[in-house]
Amino acid sequence: MPDIQIDRAQLAPSILPADVPDLSDDECLACLARAVETPDSARLDEVAALIGRLAVTIE
Repeated sequence: MPDIQIDRAQLAPSILPADVPDLSDDECLACLARAVETPDSARLDEVAALIGRLAVTIE
């Protein structure tokens, strides 16, 4: 039986949040710092997405 090559990267969905643009870690951290400087409950989704993006990077 011959070996079959499978590119698993194409099969797996991305674990990065879809609503966060491609940013470097430093850019993401800077955006997060700006988002939490002043308390604003309207930015909670943005803060959560940025934290999620950084958490994925750390893992």
